[in-house]
Amino acid sequence: MTSCPCCSGLDYDACCGPLLAGETVPQTAEALMRSRFTAYVKGRVDHLTHSLHPEHRDDHDEEATRRWAARADWLNLQVVSVQGGGVGDDSGEVEFIATYREKGVIQHHHEIGSFSKQDGVWYFIDGKLVPAKTATHTGPKVGRNAPCPCGSGRKYKKCCGR
Repeated sequence: MTSCPCCSGLDYDACCGPLLAGETVPQTAEALMRSRFTAYVKGRVDHLTHSLHPEHRDDHDEEATRRWAARADWLNLQVVSVQGGGVGDDSGEVEFIATYREKGVIQHHHEIGSFSKQDGVWYFIDGKLVPAKTATHTGPKVGRNAPCPCGSGRKYKKCCGR
């Protein structure tokens, strides 16, 4: 028994395996999105191309996708939210974070993917990157000559404020 790379907690053969093998079609937008992540993990660019909506395949660069899938070590998939995209829907959005390592650096691909169902088959339309939130310091401001908040007993400018 092998866990599915899409992090669903299910066995690969009960989750994305049949989708990538073409034995069945995804029933929801989330299932399609999970199978697309698994396709990156497994290097199945054919599934990525096939699951892309036919009207959006013109600018799809299969070779660039193949290179990206191969050079990245796909680590984790986190589904943040799902809007629509159920069995009875014709469209949906799935917000997700795909974590991968490339050239030793861990990256987080945060995207909201749009999906559409046509003739009973779900397709990926496009994705919009979610910009990283700017971190702001919410604690009190430490003056340069104040004691360092790390507890070293030194002035902030001679310790953590360098």
